[in-house]
Amino acid sequence: MTSARERGGGAVLRGRLVTGGSVVEDGGGAVLDDRIGYAGPAAGFAGDLPPAAPDRLLLPGLVDLHCHGGGGHGFPDGDTAGVRAAAAHHRRGGTTTLVASLVSAPTEILLARLDVLAPLVRAGELAGVHLEGPFLSAARCGAQDPAALLPGDPALLRRLLAAGVVVSVTLAPETAHADELVAVLREHGALPSFGHTDASAATTTAAVRSAARTGRVSATHLFNGMPPMLSRAPGPVAACLAAAGRGELVVELVADGVHLAPETVAAVFDLVGPAQVALVSDAMAAAGMPDGGYRLGGLPVTVSGGVARLTTGGAIAGGTSRLLDVVRCTVAAGVPLADVVLAATQTPADLLGRTDVGRLVAGARADVLVTDPDLAPVAVLAAGTHLLED
Repeated sequence: MTSARERGGGAVLRGRLVTGGSVVEDGGGAVLDDRIGYAGPAAGFAGDLPPAAPDRLLLPGLVDLHCHGGGGHGFPDGDTAGVRAAAAHHRRGGTTTLVASLVSAPTEILLARLDVLAPLVRAGELAGVHLEGPFLSAARCGAQDPAALLPGDPALLRRLLAAGVVVSVTLAPETAHADELVAVLREHGALPSFGHTDASAATTTAAVRSAARTGRVSATHLFNGMPPMLSRAPGPVAACLAAAGRGELVVELVADGVHLAPETVAAVFDLVGPAQVALVSDAMAAAGMPDGGYRLGGLPVTVSGGVARLTTGGAIAGGTSRLLDVVRCTVAAGVPLADVVLAATQTPADLLGRTDVGRLVAGARADVLVTDPDLAPVAVLAAGTHLLED
């Protein structure tokens, strides 16, 4: 691998090291088995390094909190081989920590999907499962099946969390029993994420402030699945931006060039900073695949020009980009590279409560993404194992 030298039980890397919101122009990293042994300035490494490689970027493996599938397979409907292939598709693209997202569906289907995904979570192929619903607003259901939406039901939520693999749940702040749902999520160590909502700014602010008293909170794909911010009806967008500015909330952005304008993405980074932004792919089965017909849960999707929309109704139905593509788009929007990488690695890892991923520091899991200057992947290491190499 260019910029790397193999050594017993690992490798030594060299390039521009981008992690923790900063850039080391001549950086080095040592991988020892499945851990980072060293990451920092090349001059500080006590050992032999490969030649300087200014044309290589060394990034932490990416962390995607919101992904419905890829490579032709969806987490809401694929069999075991299919969901494993979807996870592998994203890992090869540099996403070494991946949360599998489900969409709203009848209870028995959700329970069956959790049974399919649980072995991958326990094996470490997935970092957990995200339930995007079913406690959402019918008025802002987007590509969710409105027939599958339910008012907040704490008993049902406990059933869904019982398997121990759900790490986050999207709910509308106006749903019934919202505070109790958040309390149930806290009992199970799962993250509440507010989204797919038609709530007012006041309702959203109250829900966020209440949830923030007991732990981390996020907003599911800010701007999407919610009303636009208006001068006399600021709605959930303004409430979430203000909460993120106060440090109470992290906002997800699907910065793939389809869900949001680049100017919107850059403005959010300027307003709240990268420690309060989690870049996500919201990818579905068509990620990495040609245009054509696909499914998102129980609904048919048509992909044309790389844009996924419900075949009936035309709502955007997830993304077709991997998280590294989102990183590239965000840099193109004018956001500094160090900020973009932070928002695609450490910030989402912190939301999950994971300090062993999303950063290149000694002792962290050896998840490393090596790219060229244009952010095309050159090599991927996941827990020290090479998945992709030039």
